Amino acid sequence: MNISEKFDEKAILKRIESLLKKLKEKGLKLSIAESATGGYLSHMITNISGSSEIFERGVISYSDKSKSEILGVDPKMIKKFGAVSDIVAKQMAEGIRRIANSEIGIGTTGIAGPTGGTELKPVGLVYISYSLKDQIIVDKHNFKTSRIKFKQKVLEAVITKLESIIL
Repeated sequence: MNISEKFDEKAILKRIESLLKKLKEKGLKLSIAESATGGYLSHMITNISGSSEIFERGVISYSDKSKSEILGVDPKMIKKFGAVSDIVAKQMAEGIRRIANSEIGIGTTGIAGPTGGTELKPVGLVYISYSLKDQIIVDKHNFKTSRIKFKQKVLEAVITKLESIIL
């Protein structure tokens, strides 16, 4: 996946707009459960006029408790693997897709930094999961950068993946 070093907000918004148009043409609804990105993905999507026709909902499930209570993430999995793990990302994506009754659910969980990382789970680590009708995809990235650039890179990764899935 090619994630650019320079964030071009105008270009990203055009890509989001194009992606939303394709989702609408296919009759697909999108929902997002965000932890590491703290609502940034939902914010950028809702900057597009008409996004409410495609974007069903966004949930910020920052705490472990909210991941379990809102999205149905198994607390035993959080305890065993940690909130920043592929299994938690999967359960977040499945949970948001289920409760929103959407065709696509996305879950993000990671460590934006600059603190909080460990040797096994360094700052910049993020798992992004995509729950679709017949499959679940989990991507793992490590974006070693500032907190806001981390969020921008996650957004770009999500857009790039959705383009490859939808287009």
